Amino acid sequence: MMKRTLSWLSAWAFASGLLMVSCSFPDENEDTDPIETGTIQLQFDNIVGNQDLQLDSTRYQNAAGEDFTVSKLNYYISNIKLTRMDGSVFTVPQDSSYFMIREADSQSQKLTIRNVLTGDYTGVEFLVGVDSTRSVMEPDSPGRKGILDIYAGPTNEEEMYWNWNPGYIFLKLEGSSDSSTTPNGKYYYHIGFFGGRTERTINNLRTVKLNFPGQKAIVTTSIVSNVIIQADIQKIFNGPTQLSIKTSPSLMFTDSTKYVADNYANMFNVKEIKIN
Repeated sequence: MMKRTLSWLSAWAFASGLLMVSCSFPDENEDTDPIETGTIQLQFDNIVGNQDLQLDSTRYQNAAGEDFTVSKLNYYISNIKLTRMDGSVFTVPQDSSYFMIREADSQSQKLTIRNVLTGDYTGVEFLVGVDSTRSVMEPDSPGRKGILDIYAGPTNEEEMYWNWNPGYIFLKLEGSSDSSTTPNGKYYYHIGFFGGRTERTINNLRTVKLNFPGQKAIVTTSIVSNVIIQADIQKIFNGPTQLSIKTSPSLMFTDSTKYVADNYANMFNVKEIKIN
């Protein structure tokens, strides 16, 4: 009787073992397919109408019939998002999403964005300026290093920050004009203000959304798309609100700067996409 019972138990254990093997689950620590990422470039080409922007050497004319030159052009681009073919959005991590475009520095005009999910992209969105979250961080915090560092680097060198009224200058446009009423014949447009730190101010942050007309930006592990974005400085003067240098040779701290911000929000367009 005992021998028969042991034989039955052995058979049951053997069968149970087979069942467990056949129904075994994958190891939870087993590697899954890695998420593939690639690189995309956004290249900003500053122009005036149908001409390439040349610092100091070329005189242009705005819609008010006023001549002007450009001696300095800087602006911040931040909070970049890329729209995929399926309508989903890839948000560039914030710590990798702050840039200053400087006409005097051609290297600053090409933004290289790495670790982008592979796929086909049909548009881009970005902020002109530095958002309130970064603006209110302590100046020596890690989130305000690099291009946002007000003590060293390009921000300090280009004077893109108001120390007396803490805040970044989102866009700085300077030059000369025969129509300027300043003693030195210069004009100055320094546009900032993010809505206020301790009290409410105007908010000159502007979001720009651009589609890639007739093209898509391809991101793979080996293909890099270079999106050429033109910024037409003429539209700072000739946007929704016409800007006169004679009437407004210097704009920095007034409510009327919001009209300049509205104008420069409309100066961008995608010219073409090059595949590298």
